[in-house]
Amino acid sequence: MSAARRPVALVTGGRRGIGRAACVALARKGFDILAADISEEGVAETEAEVRTAGGGFRFRPLDVSRLEDHAAFLDEVWDSGGGIACLVNNAGVGALRRGDLLDIAPDSWDRAFGVNARGTFFLTQAVARRMVAAGETAAPRSIVFVSSANVTLASPDRGEYCASKAAVSMLARVFALRLAEHGIAVHEVRPGVIRTDLTAPVAEAYTRRIAEGLSPIRRWGEAEDVGRAIALLASGELTFTTGDALHIDGGLHIGRL
Repeated sequence: MSAARRPVALVTGGRRGIGRAACVALARKGFDILAADISEEGVAETEAEVRTAGGGFRFRPLDVSRLEDHAAFLDEVWDSGGGIACLVNNAGVGALRRGDLLDIAPDSWDRAFGVNARGTFFLTQAVARRMVAAGETAAPRSIVFVSSANVTLASPDRGEYCASKAAVSMLARVFALRLAEHGIAVHEVRPGVIRTDLTAPVAEAYTRRIAEGLSPIRRWGEAEDVGRAIALLASGELTFTTGDALHIDGGLHIGRL
């Protein structure tokens, strides 16, 4: 008798950083991994870590902002992999240029919303349609949106990023309401100051601010901190929650007087 097929998790932006950490943590929770990204740089390292963690691994190129590519991508991966049990919407971009809010250009705004909000919405819509059409399954099914502490904490030097991530937070809530009746849980993870390529250009400033008490837990967040949270939510172990936000930020979100 063949072994039971492991559920598949699709992780966008899965080749490095938080995406890679999510892939590895999900593999440890019993998922096989389908990683999607715009580049193959770092994919071999991600695959090696996933396989060491016990998961199968596939990679497919995908730019989530290209809506015209979604259907063909999902046709191929759905048919070959037996469907998707978990979608992790991790792909995202920052501001093209940090600077004065009054100087934000349309190209930077459009890029942030094109990937973080528009592309993420329509990929989720396409996956959700297929999940609903497949009917109930034995394995838990979920969609996880990776937003940001900037959902509520404003950074005027990258207003387009903050606004796009606030949109992502709302996407988690509206999809949670729409999909609950189908047994599909929807979650939001809000990372704080996490050590990734995205924060590398401002690492020195954040290191100083963390030491001065930026967050109650005075250390950098690591990609693995976020990956473990994503895997916990996807595991189905939290059976009576949907549409909520889990802060992985060292307490940064707590208001203080």
